[in-house]
Amino acid sequence: MNGHVWLAGNGVPVATIAQARARAVAAGAGVNLHPGEVMQFSQNFYVELKDANGASAAEVLVDPATGAVTTEYGPAMMWTDGTATLTLDQAKAVASQWLQANAKGQTVASADAFPGHYTMDTTSGGVTVGMLSVNATTGAVWYHTWHGSFIAKEDA
Repeated sequence: MNGHVWLAGNGVPVATIAQARARAVAAGAGVNLHPGEVMQFSQNFYVELKDANGASAAEVLVDPATGAVTTEYGPAMMWTDGTATLTLDQAKAVASQWLQANAKGQTVASADAFPGHYTMDTTSGGVTVGMLSVNATTGAVWYHTWHGSFIAKEDA
């Protein structure tokens, strides 16, 4: 799945959250977006881009091998419009029900509202293990399987 390229890779590996944040700063600068939460996983870095008012505006991935910054797979590519019919609390309830049925032991942690969807960190035993998104119009759930194992996170 290839998404919008925000910043082409420069061939320099990205190994830390600080380096991923720097790549996201460069990627978002032209459209007045800045990084909020940055999460490091075994397969990529996830970065939440926020607008000048602090609202969540986009989700991007930073490739640790090349430094490329692209739109995150799935919901961030496909669920970016439509009129929200679910509130954040309703979306969290949908996510909790989905986790109970499909990922026993995981619970919803932090949640962010993006255009067209909500994205939530998931935890097990109080430790972050992954993410999922809920469509703000339909309530469909999409578990993020492409990140790999969680390593660390930092919220700006």
